Amino acid sequence: MSAIEHLLKPHVRDLGDFTVRRLLPAAATQTVGPFIFFDHMGPVTLPPGHGADVRPHPHIGLATVTYLFDGEIVHRDSLGSEQVIRPGDVNWMTAGNGIVHSERSPEAVREAGARLHGIQTWVALPKDHETVAPSFFHHPGATLPKIERAGVRMTVIAGDAFGNTSPVKVFSRTLYVAIELDAGASIEIPPEHAERGVYPVDGSVALDGEALPAEHMVVLAPGQTVTLTATVPSRVMLLGGDPTDGRRFIFWNFVASSKEAIEAASRRWEDDGFPHVPGETERIPLPPRKT
Repeated sequence: MSAIEHLLKPHVRDLGDFTVRRLLPAAATQTVGPFIFFDHMGPVTLPPGHGADVRPHPHIGLATVTYLFDGEIVHRDSLGSEQVIRPGDVNWMTAGNGIVHSERSPEAVREAGARLHGIQTWVALPKDHETVAPSFFHHPGATLPKIERAGVRMTVIAGDAFGNTSPVKVFSRTLYVAIELDAGASIEIPPEHAERGVYPVDGSVALDGEALPAEHMVVLAPGQTVTLTATVPSRVMLLGGDPTDGRRFIFWNFVASSKEAIEAASRRWEDDGFPHVPGETERIPLPPRKT
């Protein structure tokens, strides 16, 4: 029996200065565990004097998780947080009942032309935590559990995996691991989480001997131990956890278990009812709703 339940293809989204490959949400499945949004950014090197500039925008009902392989991003939010995230660190921002943030390349990085390569995900908050107070936590890479096997190096970004637990606070059981494999190295992925997804970032890997297509996410069938093998040096993201407690509505940067919450957040942004990011004067306007 195949270990692959779904094969999710990427959808390219143009963010202006660069494009991203979006894997979640997908037609086959809205979520993998609590993960409802998965973007692969880069790798890209922008011209000298240029950088990433994601102007202030709002979120509700989710947590954003940023993990970089290359480059730097300055996070600023309406709580007053200002934090540079670097490769291997974790920025976890819980939107809850409403937060606004911006993401920009540091000024010093722009001079040579900013580099950017990483993964940005959203985690749908459980219904009883959708309207919690917003919060922001930064976790340096040195504080995250590191696991080494023969030819394999793993970082537990959030949740628990392979007998280790990340210090990042989560709201439901979560699986999120960055894996580096040398050529010819293998790792068994146990069925200890209800839902699991595998995304090859770069290189070339096979699952139980079946080559995985580049830039596609594989959702694994539950209850099976599978073996991931690299044919060349490769990076892979392993994600999942417990299923989301019901389907979510998504519009723009809002995630909620009810349409009413989405409509209220949209009106609130149009009416300038969200808190502002200190030092920022720009904002992204609410996009038109699709009819």
